[in-house]
Amino acid sequence: MNNAPIVSIKNLVKNYGTKKVLKGIDLDIYPGQIIGYIGPNGAGKSTTVKILIGLIPDFEGTVTINGIDLRSDPLEIKKIIGYVPENAEIYEVLTPMEYLDFVGQLQGMDNVVITERSIKMLRYFNLEANKDQRMDTFSKGMRQKVLLISGLLHNPQIIVLDEPLSGLDANAVILVKEVISLLAKEGKTIFYCSHMMDVVEKVSDRIVLINDGTIIANGTFDELQQNQGESLEKIFSKLTNNEHAEHSASSFLNVFE
Repeated sequence: MNNAPIVSIKNLVKNYGTKKVLKGIDLDIYPGQIIGYIGPNGAGKSTTVKILIGLIPDFEGTVTINGIDLRSDPLEIKKIIGYVPENAEIYEVLTPMEYLDFVGQLQGMDNVVITERSIKMLRYFNLEANKDQRMDTFSKGMRQKVLLISGLLHNPQIIVLDEPLSGLDANAVILVKEVISLLAKEGKTIFYCSHMMDVVEKVSDRIVLINDGTIIANGTFDELQQNQGESLEKIFSKLTNNEHAEHSASSFLNVFE
C-alpha cells in the first residue's frame, strides 16, 4: 500500500448556525482502500461527503486530496472524484446516451471515448437496449444504474458512493458489489456510505463509524469485532447507544395483542 494517503482530513469542523455537525474529524484514506463510512441519521455522514466532493466550501480544518488542498483548487480535485448520490436526480427527458454524453463533455472527455465507454457500461448493467429511450419512463433502479455509470464514466481515482444500491434489484446489487471490489483492485479508492450493514461488512477494507459529529470507531471489521463482538449491525447499535431498538420493536408488536 502507498504510504501517502490520497485523502487526508484533519480536524474537520462544520457548523450550521449554532449547530455543530462535524466536531473535529481526523481521517486518512489510502489508495485502493474501500472505506465503509457509517453512522445514524444526523451523524454527519452527508456533510462529510458534501465537503469531500466540493459542494460545501465553508468549513474549518484541512482536507487534502491527491496532494491538493481542497480550498486551493476544488475544480482540479473534482476531475479525479466520481460521485454517486442516493437519489438519481438526472435529466429524465434525455436518453442515457444523451445524458452520459453531457456528463462526459463536462469532464472534457473525447467524444469517441464517451460513446464507446457509455455503451460498454450500459451493456454491463443490462441497459444497452434502453440506451436511446427517454429516462422519464425508467424505474428508480434503472435511473440509479445510469447515475452510477455517470459517476464512473471519467475513470476517477476516488469514488464517493452515497447509498449507491438504493432502488437496485438483487442482481444489480451483486453487479455493483463486484464493480466496487474490481475498482479497488485496480487501485481506485472507494468512500462508501450506506445503511446496509451486511454490504459494508463484506466490501469494506476499513469501517469508520461516525456518531454525533465525531468518529467513534475506525478499523477493519475483524478489529471492530474483536473489541465489540457480534455482527456489524450489533456493533453499530451498541456504539451508537441504540441497543433498545430490538426491545422497542417487541413493544410495538404488543399493540396487536
